[in-house]
This record gives sequence, structure tokens and C-alpha cells, in this order.
Amino acid sequence: MTEAGELAAGVAAGRRAAVSRAITLVESSHPEHRAQARELLAGLPTPAEPAVRVGISGVPGVGKSTFIEALGVRLTEAGHRVGVLAVDPSSRRTGGSVLGDKTRMPELAADDRAFIRASPSAGTLGGVARATSQAMLVLEAAAYDVVLVETVGVGQSETTVAGMVDTFLFLTLARTGDQLQGIKRGILELADVIAVNKADSVGGDDREAEARSAARELGGALRMVHGRERAPSVVTCSALTGAGVEGVWDEVLAHRDRLGADGLAEKRAHQQLDFAWDLVRDELEQRLRHSAPVRRVRDEVRDLVLRGELPAVVAADRILEAYDEDPA
Repeated sequence: MTEAGELAAGVAAGRRAAVSRAITLVESSHPEHRAQARELLAGLPTPAEPAVRVGISGVPGVGKSTFIEALGVRLTEAGHRVGVLAVDPSSRRTGGSVLGDKTRMPELAADDRAFIRASPSAGTLGGVARATSQAMLVLEAAAYDVVLVETVGVGQSETTVAGMVDTFLFLTLARTGDQLQGIKRGILELADVIAVNKADSVGGDDREAEARSAARELGGALRMVHGRERAPSVVTCSALTGAGVEGVWDEVLAHRDRLGADGLAEKRAHQQLDFAWDLVRDELEQRLRHSAPVRRVRDEVRDLVLRGELPAVVAADRILEAYDEDPA
């Protein structure tokens, strides 16, 4: 059996070390590792029932990690196996990322029925699409029946993550103006469920009443925009106290029920098609980076653009012309 085959067998047996190694492999951009990753994925078993895939995003400071831990602990106590993938935005310059999610979820990180993985986005949306989609397949093959994908920050990566999950959950707060201005933001168009977090009275402030009021305003605004039937559910919760967290999960399951088996299958089929094109774009970018003719003209083009002697459009044409000359 090949190394990738042995790793696939370890994943299927649910061995945590094998799951970790497999995710590391599918995240790698090294050409040899990418070939091994394809062999690994081909050897993974398909779960009898599709896992529940949930994308989770929110405004800065909303308490995503606290919410995920509160939800994850409740799910594992109910008998679920929970996988958490946190997409951490890498620096385009250094490639560095924080990857501190295990420290923010100590209780869930110590749970034998949970697996937490913080993954750098590699500075590209293609990196998010390829690594996260394949990491989900690894977790599902290891019998994790709930996969939570946390996006760190609010930006284009949310659109990418929303395109690979069954339900997209957006966390927000009262006092942020989201209940009125948020309907203009593209991210709320992606949301299937919205939860106003920190609905509690911790610290003496009556934040629970404010959260309920914000939820009513936001729900009304979204119904005006999308119509009553298509508007996402808006609920309140407190990740800190646990109040309403199970209600949020009920809304996630209700959205899944509304999709139905056929709707879920169709949604995932379209996601697979989009994923195929993401892989094509990602592979083309990798080939562009490693092209010898491109490397030969790259520094010259860079210097000319920085000196203002070469328009960006012409620079792009020169790079593409160099790539087209590559016999590889």
C-alpha cells in the first residue's frame, strides 16, 4: 500500500494523527504533495449520510470562537463528532498567520469527539477553496458528522466559504448598525441564519433587550428586501452564557430541512462544479508562478511598472505571453 493509501486507511479508522497529517497534505502547495493529496482523496470512504456543513462568520469582536466552542460542546454532548476548520487569513507578503483558534476554544480542543484545525488561507481565495474543501472531505471520512468552518474576519473569503457549506451562519451584535445598514452588505445576502450574539446582562448592561430589538429590526428589514419566504431567520443568543445557542442550531437544522434531500444534493453538486473551477484557477496560478519564462521577465516587468514606464495592462500581457511560450 502506498503512503497516501495508508494515510487514507488511518483517516477512515478515525485516528487523529492521520487526520492531522492528511489535512496538512491537502493544504500543501508542493507539486509532489498535491499529487499525493489527489491519491489520498480518491482513497477516502464516502460517509453513509452527508455531514452537516456550516460556515460561520461575523463582525469583528462578535465572539465567533466563543460561540463555536459553546455550540461544539453541546453537539459533542449530544453524541455528534464535530470538526472545526478556521480559515485564518495569511499575509500576502510573509505568508504568516495567527492560527490561535485552539487557545480560544480550550474546552472543545480537549474534547475527544472534536477536532480543531486552524488553516492559513495562503493569501489567495483559491487557497481557501482548495484546502478547506478537501479538509472537509478528510473530516467527513473520519466520521465527523458536523463540520463548522469559521472565517476569520469579514471579506471575500466569506463568499468562498459560503459556496462550500450547506448553511451559512452570520453572527452580529446590537449597536453595530447592522440591523439597518447591513442589508446593503453582500455578506447578509449569503446568510441563511443570522444570530445577534451577546444577548445577556453580563456587566450590568441590559444587552439582552438590545439584542432582541436589533433582531426584530434586522428581521423586518430583511423581510422587506427578500420577502417573508426567502428572508433568513434572525435569532438571539449568548455564547458566553449558552442561552439561545441550541436555538441557533435548531435554525440551522430547519434551514437544512427546507433544502430537503434533493435540494441539498443539488446544492452540493453545484458546489462541486464551482470547486472544480476553483481548482483549475488555483492550478493555473501555481503553474504561472513556477514557469521559467515568467520568472525570466518578472523582475524586468516589476521594475518597469514601479518606475511608471510600463502600464499594468501591458505588463500583464507580457507575463501571459511569457507563460504561453513555456513548453511545459
